[in-house]
Amino acid sequence: MTITGSKAFEGVVGGSRQLWLESLSSVQRQSLRVFCFPYAGGNAQVFRKWQRYFPSDIDVCLVHLPGRGNRIGETPFTRLLLLVDALANLFAREAQQPFVLFGHSLGALISFELTRELRRRRLALPLGLILSGRGAPSVPGLESPTFNLPHDEFIAKIRGLNGTPKELLDDPETRDFFLPTLRADFEMVDTYEYHPEEKLSTPITVYGGIQDEEVRIESLRAWEELTSGSWRLRMFPGDHFFIHNAGINFLELFRSDVLKHLT
Repeated sequence: MTITGSKAFEGVVGGSRQLWLESLSSVQRQSLRVFCFPYAGGNAQVFRKWQRYFPSDIDVCLVHLPGRGNRIGETPFTRLLLLVDALANLFAREAQQPFVLFGHSLGALISFELTRELRRRRLALPLGLILSGRGAPSVPGLESPTFNLPHDEFIAKIRGLNGTPKELLDDPETRDFFLPTLRADFEMVDTYEYHPEEKLSTPITVYGGIQDEEVRIESLRAWEELTSGSWRLRMFPGDHFFIHNAGINFLELFRSDVLKHLT
């Protein structure tokens, strides 16, 4: 089997946790960990400030994917289930302590499929999933693939999503540097195929943007059909990238949704 993103995969089987995970809590004895997965083309650093809204024993753990940040020289994955397989190998080596998965957009899809893979392997499951800016994968997408668009059309699509700083897209050298990773992430989404399985028992909380034209509210509500556990939908002001402007109201609700899993 040829594994796309093989350097990153080798890092996992070699036990290099530091490549993938960055714990932000300052204490060693943690009661709960919150693994945070970024959106397509995103960097988990966008979640760094969230740690300050939690008690010190709650660990906001950034998940650093290949092809960005400190891993910019690594080959990004182009198939989501291969990435999930690599992550499951990593989680199998982690200490067994309670955890929650959070992901936005692509990160939500990773979180969902990672939970299903952990269940297949009979490993510890998250106490909860917080899935943001992504409709349920059981709802067929309406848009054509994005990753293989011609250069100018791809750039126009990215501009329209309003998630990448304008100055990065306007500078040709910088833009061409990160575009391969962005295309790879979109390829993961565009080539992903949902296959029905038994419902998860994990509670699911879903976040959506009120002005998000990319994700229909019906597809957000469809997450309820994928769990036998509790389910909740929260809508926030903003477009697809409403988390970029996450204020105190958002972060207080996020904290509440995380901490409820300890009760």
